Amino acid sequence: MVEATIVQLLAFRADPAGDLIMSFFSNPRPPREPRRGANDLLAPEREVPAPQRRVIDANFVYQELIDKRPALIDEKLKLHTKIIEEFNLTYLERLSRDDLIREIRTYVLEYVRAERISLNQKELDIFANEIVDEMIGFGPIEPLLKDPTVNDILINTHKTCYVERFGKLERTRVHFKDEAHLLRIINKIVAGVGRRVDESSPMVDARLPDGSRVNVAIRPISIDGPMVSIRKFSEKPFSVDKLIEVGSIRPKMVDLLHAAVGGKISIVISGGTGSGKTTMLNCLSNFIPSNERLITIEDAAELQLQQPHVGRLETRPATPEGRGEVRQRELVKNSLRMRPDRIIVGECRGEEAFDMLQAMNTGHEGSMTTVHANSPRDALKRLEQMVAMADIGMSPTSIRSTMASAIRLIVQLQRLPDGKRVVTSIAEITGMEGEVIQMQEIYRFIKERSDEYGIHGTFRATGVRPNFLQELKAYGIELPGGHFETSQPL
Repeated sequence: MVEATIVQLLAFRADPAGDLIMSFFSNPRPPREPRRGANDLLAPEREVPAPQRRVIDANFVYQELIDKRPALIDEKLKLHTKIIEEFNLTYLERLSRDDLIREIRTYVLEYVRAERISLNQKELDIFANEIVDEMIGFGPIEPLLKDPTVNDILINTHKTCYVERFGKLERTRVHFKDEAHLLRIINKIVAGVGRRVDESSPMVDARLPDGSRVNVAIRPISIDGPMVSIRKFSEKPFSVDKLIEVGSIRPKMVDLLHAAVGGKISIVISGGTGSGKTTMLNCLSNFIPSNERLITIEDAAELQLQQPHVGRLETRPATPEGRGEVRQRELVKNSLRMRPDRIIVGECRGEEAFDMLQAMNTGHEGSMTTVHANSPRDALKRLEQMVAMADIGMSPTSIRSTMASAIRLIVQLQRLPDGKRVVTSIAEITGMEGEVIQMQEIYRFIKERSDEYGIHGTFRATGVRPNFLQELKAYGIELPGGHFETSQPL
């Protein structure tokens, strides 16, 4: 009887199209559709293929089940803990996929019967599939990776795991069997991008298959045991419409940024850790015309550009023999020979800042990058320090002059204490006066009060009209004068 049930479950899981039924503990989400251009808006909607209809049906089954039976999440966590404690994980990793599925499904079926959990055939199948996915995937953190409400996963040794939801940190019940178990998951992650982590190289940056950013530190530099930080990336990239909806920016500010990108104004996005710099960079990249060639340069590839003509470059760490390292500076130099219209550097953090500024000054206007800084003025200071790291013998005045001619706009983001991320300033660089870079703020966010619901404020124009508006007319772009009125909040 048990064998027959397992065969039925395996048959139900098999999908002729090769698509997986949706994850039991992820929020329902329809399958992602291709981005539609302006010319496609009047085109008739395409019929949803049969495999996708099955996924959508599973979504509805999940939503109805979880609404009625929220306690199933606790049961699932309990079951996963039992599997970690009772199974020989090293033995399981040596099994073929089919054998592993058979072992886990048999255990799940026995657990459901022993605990007298009432599930019909379809619900039981979804429940079993989730456990199998965890064992094949990244173990205990698999449900957190599938949870769209989780932004960051922070593992502090095998005993403790925190997540960030809606800007707030909270501890979870997720844990690993022991340090060896956590190290196996870490090696599975870093091996997927051709990197390694061991005592001789105890730090590594990597990424998950969905683009989520991963940082790992193990012994001896991590005293108490391995530490893993995962910055998750949404399967569906944020759009500017979504940023407006959540109150991170206002439509008139978006219009200015849209015009600046279309008019090939070089932009630096500045902000602290977790302030949304990469999200903003992704959003602004959507305004780049589709007929331009883009080259992206990153330490760990995480940008999700939607343009059709994109070349992606990624740094490479040194081998155990200390050879083969490829830094961002070499990639920026190489990208200049790849005929890019624009270069997008995921984050400037060192000597590559000089080559990035040179690119902006030599026919690659409209390029973009991000930098860690607390204000637009601080961003300029940091860039100046990074250019000095290139050891090219330029005087401070020469460096500032290069920066003033290369960078035209700085977008400042901040993560507020309540977890909300907002654009706090948009400032234009207007040139040099003596030895000081001149800057004028166009829009700003003014904090007004705070209560139990968070921090409240308004976005306001400063009344300053950008100097580059005249340049935009050459691209057929004009902004209404009302966008810069100060009489009322945006």
